[in-house]
Amino acid sequence: MKLTCCLCVIEACPDKEAGLQPWNPGHRETHRVTIGHGRKVVLTSSATVHSIEIVDGGKLVIADTSRPIVLRTKHILIGNNGALLIGSPDCPYKGNLTISLYGRSDDSDVPHSYFGRKYIGVGTGGTLEIHGEKKLAWTFLNRTLHPGENNDNNYHFERGWGNRGIIVHVVDPKTSEVLHSDRFDTYRSKDESRRLAQYVEAVEDGMILAMVVNDEGSNNLEDLARKALMKLGSQQFHQLGFRCGTSLCFVFYLSSSRVFQSGYGDHFTITTTSQWVQEAEWTEWFDRDDERGSGDWEKLADIRSAFPERLCSSPLDIQAETHDGVPSNLTGQVFYKNDKDYGFVCLNKDQPNGICHNYKVRFLCGKLVRPHASITIDTHSNTSILELADDTSSWKPGDTLVVASTDYSMHQAEEFQILPCPACTPFQVKVQGKPSYLHMGEEVDGVDMRAEVGLLTQNILIRGEMEPRCYGTEACKFFNFDTFGGHLKVEHGFKAVHIQGVELMHMGQQSMGHYPVHFHMNGDVDEQGGYNPPTYVQGLSIHHSFSRCVTVHGSNGLLVKDVVGYDALGHCFFTEDGPEERNTFEHCLGLLVRAGTLLPSDRNSRMCRHITDGAFPGYVANPRQDCSATSTFWMANPNNNLINCAAAGSEETGFWFIFHHVPTGPSEGMYSPGYTEHTPMGVFRNNRAHSNYRAGMILDNGVKTTQANEKDKRPFLSLVGARYGPHQDSDPLKPRVPALIHHFVAYKNQDHGAWLRGGDVWLDDCQFADNGIGLTLASGGTFPDDDGSKQEVKNSLFVGESENRGTPFPDNQNWGPGGQDLNGRSLPRGVNFPIRGMQIYDGPINVQNCTFRKYVALDGRHTSAIGFRLNNSWQSCPNNNVSDIMFDDVPITSRVFFGEPGPWFNKMQMDGDKTTVFHDVDGSVSEYPGAFLVKEDNWLLRHPDCIDVPDWRAAICSGHYAQIYVQIRHPANLNMKMVKDEYPDRPLILEGALGKKRHYQQFQPVVTLAKGYTVHWDRAAPAEVIVWLINFNRDDWINVGFCYPKGTNFTIISDIHNRLTKQTRKQGVFQKMQQREKLEHSHPGWGYYYWEEETGLLFLKVKAHNDKADLAFCSVKGCERIKINAFIPKGSGPSDCMAEAYPAHAQMPIVDVPMPQKRPANQLDSKDHFLEVKLEAYNTRLFNFKKDFAYAEVNGRKMYQREDGVQLTVIDAHSGKVLDTKGFRNSLLLGIPAQIESYVSSLKDESVVMITSKGRLVTKGPWTKVLEQLGADKNIRLKEKLAFVGFKGSFQPDWIKLVTDEEGAKIHQVLPIPMTKKMKL
Repeated sequence: MKLTCCLCVIEACPDKEAGLQPWNPGHRETHRVTIGHGRKVVLTSSATVHSIEIVDGGKLVIADTSRPIVLRTKHILIGNNGALLIGSPDCPYKGNLTISLYGRSDDSDVPHSYFGRKYIGVGTGGTLEIHGEKKLAWTFLNRTLHPGENNDNNYHFERGWGNRGIIVHVVDPKTSEVLHSDRFDTYRSKDESRRLAQYVEAVEDGMILAMVVNDEGSNNLEDLARKALMKLGSQQFHQLGFRCGTSLCFVFYLSSSRVFQSGYGDHFTITTTSQWVQEAEWTEWFDRDDERGSGDWEKLADIRSAFPERLCSSPLDIQAETHDGVPSNLTGQVFYKNDKDYGFVCLNKDQPNGICHNYKVRFLCGKLVRPHASITIDTHSNTSILELADDTSSWKPGDTLVVASTDYSMHQAEEFQILPCPACTPFQVKVQGKPSYLHMGEEVDGVDMRAEVGLLTQNILIRGEMEPRCYGTEACKFFNFDTFGGHLKVEHGFKAVHIQGVELMHMGQQSMGHYPVHFHMNGDVDEQGGYNPPTYVQGLSIHHSFSRCVTVHGSNGLLVKDVVGYDALGHCFFTEDGPEERNTFEHCLGLLVRAGTLLPSDRNSRMCRHITDGAFPGYVANPRQDCSATSTFWMANPNNNLINCAAAGSEETGFWFIFHHVPTGPSEGMYSPGYTEHTPMGVFRNNRAHSNYRAGMILDNGVKTTQANEKDKRPFLSLVGARYGPHQDSDPLKPRVPALIHHFVAYKNQDHGAWLRGGDVWLDDCQFADNGIGLTLASGGTFPDDDGSKQEVKNSLFVGESENRGTPFPDNQNWGPGGQDLNGRSLPRGVNFPIRGMQIYDGPINVQNCTFRKYVALDGRHTSAIGFRLNNSWQSCPNNNVSDIMFDDVPITSRVFFGEPGPWFNKMQMDGDKTTVFHDVDGSVSEYPGAFLVKEDNWLLRHPDCIDVPDWRAAICSGHYAQIYVQIRHPANLNMKMVKDEYPDRPLILEGALGKKRHYQQFQPVVTLAKGYTVHWDRAAPAEVIVWLINFNRDDWINVGFCYPKGTNFTIISDIHNRLTKQTRKQGVFQKMQQREKLEHSHPGWGYYYWEEETGLLFLKVKAHNDKADLAFCSVKGCERIKINAFIPKGSGPSDCMAEAYPAHAQMPIVDVPMPQKRPANQLDSKDHFLEVKLEAYNTRLFNFKKDFAYAEVNGRKMYQREDGVQLTVIDAHSGKVLDTKGFRNSLLLGIPAQIESYVSSLKDESVVMITSKGRLVTKGPWTKVLEQLGADKNIRLKEKLAFVGFKGSFQPDWIKLVTDEEGAKIHQVLPIPMTKKMKL
């Protein structure tokens, strides 16, 4: 049996194979080596050759020896039936091997037509087997590393009065940590003395005991305890007497200090002190005399006589200064006396100007003597101990590690070298140096923010030999170092490739096709391609790379596992042309990924402009759109697997799923157009992304698959738009398949945690923290070409500003106050950037069972848990649903923010800014189940019972909502004004989603169903208008009147558009009717229109006749449309019919859907809540009689105003309780309004004061100052009716509001309770 095992080992180790010939070629750079014709050799010593070619059954094996081997060569080509073997899966290579690829890009040698220069190339039929030692690739930091000297290891203990006796600390000599401490009052009790003796005897051998006596410890200290202590090494302990200050650390002195060496090899000092100390303090200032007479005499005796209780008997010092606070020594005057025992005297005769200043003096007096004992442990080392999550026994002294950044900047990643550490556990390593930055090693606010720790050293090293600086290439315009590294490339038809346990350094070239590891056009490399075992690269450390890390090009089924990619130029883990599928990236780590020059997506702004400006005549680069996409994981096809991977810092993005509408490069023609946009996503599970500039993850965009041309001047492979809608078998005619993202963690990404655009993208159990914007879910495409979407995030956590505060460093523009305590912290963007957790863009989306934590708005920074995309020209969907939302450390005022004009939000004049909306399904956000949150000034969606939320710039409403998509042509550069008949004085003006130079324009307002509207234009109406119905269910309708010039004639048809076939089927022709009422009788086959020429309004009933498809925007039969072709008289002016339309077509506002009831207090999950208040002052008329009414309502309780004048209702801003109601008649408001002023002054601060008026209001006079005191604008002009919500306090809340009008004034809003002041930025 022993012989059999031995033979197994021999067969498993390639250098033990029988028949191998020793090969030691020596060192000659001109030696071109060919190993062929079945020759099998083993290299046993270092060598330098020009090149090595292994072909025709040749085999090169590297001997596993105890001596390091360095093989230098310009290239190694493994051709047909050739093999390079270094270890095997069952016999990993244990020695130290370096393959050093040398040469310059401008060498005189002719480069290989396929592989180029400076390479290891595996050609058709070639075999490459490299198997280094199996080491842990990367793990997590399990204890936070603090910058600088890591003072967490230092220790200080001190005590004074009330801690009498002997204080003992037991210190671990291995770690310098205090394991245990206790105090023994051996002055009071002999029992304490015996307990001390027992304690000392029980201490484990080898421990350090540090002891001090505080106050007194000898009175009842028995011999047993003294002997126990003397055994520790003190020969003086028996001398301890009554109130004798003693400190002990083996040798007992008043102050003792000793240096020890820890088990980690570091040194630490224990210092113990025991002493009686006297403190001192200054008296108050005394001024008994002044400068009149002979001068200023401040004698100690006189002061003590005047103030006997305020001065000590023996001062320790004296100070004098003028009454203006100028110290006496800075006045330039001469003093007769300035003595602590005599006092201070300044004589006028001694002064140049003949007079002294008037001085005051004070004396320093000693306080009672008190005991003081201390024990201090100081560490002295330039090393650090890393506590790690996994067993790192495979890591060795001398190995290099990289610890990832856990802040916004990827440049905070730090390298460390491992040192010997006999005392370290398998989960610890000792490294040289101290960290410069904070690296988290713990979960923070529920989010796993532990820094990744990657291994950079392997026992097999493949490296490129580099010149000291850049030379002779275009890359030198951007890099000051040589970028012509080595590369490893695998050609189609290889026999076998398995690479494990290899370090690749200085690999890759800033030229296409030359990367550290490159699988090029290999097709299927797993069992489907006949490879058994399947092809893999595993356990690689790729660092300081000059072009990518691992490139998968036209290859499928590759396993990339346990690979660390660090400090690379260009996309690190890269799939290239689009057809790459079924590849698995498992437990891979990429960090510090910088821009490169190869592709537009690799380039930063500078490279983009320099390389592509003018590349096609007239082209001007737009870097943020065309380039600037450097990513750690670049996925050109969604059908790849990413499992347990980390993108820990890139110049742009962590994970980017990009789409090639057609395959590019040598992959051209490998799939039909649009295939990847419909391909289901592979497994995406347990991945994390942080410290990226643009985003942790992006699922969006495509690349331009055509060359630059006159129509589209952008370069080939520039970023363009693309839309992802996964379907079964990548067939848009088959059922939709959701892309599942499970347990994705994204934190400290400057812009987005994730931006995901798709037809169906579902996130579950994800974590987002400290991102500029946590998550944006964008709809699947551009209506009407998309098929709707269902974007959702469930069971996930969003954290706004965690306890990971980052590290301050000079010139950091993004450092400022934040969090609930306003302490300094790193910030994602500018200090006033509005941080958002869930950003609602277009939709529809579903947010369910998610927790939002630590989103706190400041005065000057509009942080919110839920927010909206800034400067949004696009649509907003009323089917954006949120439910089961929890808020933790989020003030109710910071839950939502709809935006306001100002920094970052700009003018809030874009269409999407004005039409934002979402549905609070269960009231977990607003406290009103089933309510819709709409922008406060969008009166297309509001009704009379809507409730304002001033802090959110929103209103809580109810209703049935949908959208219309209005597309116009001839002309297209118009603004559209849409008016709801119920609110003709509150129009919504839309500018359109597209640029004004486009040949058509589109508008997508959200509308309330079953209402009437009119549409107007800022110039002559468009000749063509198409109205699409979006999110209309069967029989949903609105009435619309379009404004046209008089004399216009119309042709109007209805049709159904099929988005897949792009075909349109005509439904019917609209007939002109002479009566508007006939519009109610529309039919799927035909319809009616009414042309009211006197007002210029063309009336239509826009109605859905088919059921809406599930999750889609349109009906099951397609998108229902109405197309208007208008023949408009030439020279017509602006088509604005407002003056003619209203009040003729104005309607009384009606609430079709009753407002939901507010959730009761016992169903609310947070400590703060909304208080609903309603105030109204109005007139009613019955025949010729006019009657006034006014009331204030708080949480449903109405308080009517009985008398003319004003009524004040006072609410406690902390509890929400009504404290008082008080009326003041008009007669009291005239003249000097002392009563109302006195009443308001008597109110306690932080009171809500609501005011209504009844009768004819006194609109001028001193009483109006009361309104100003409560927060009203002093310039407002009062009218007959008044409703006012004010606040008495030291600050001015956002919800203060005053409404005044001649006929009626009404306020209906919620107030946050308890009221808290928003801290100023």
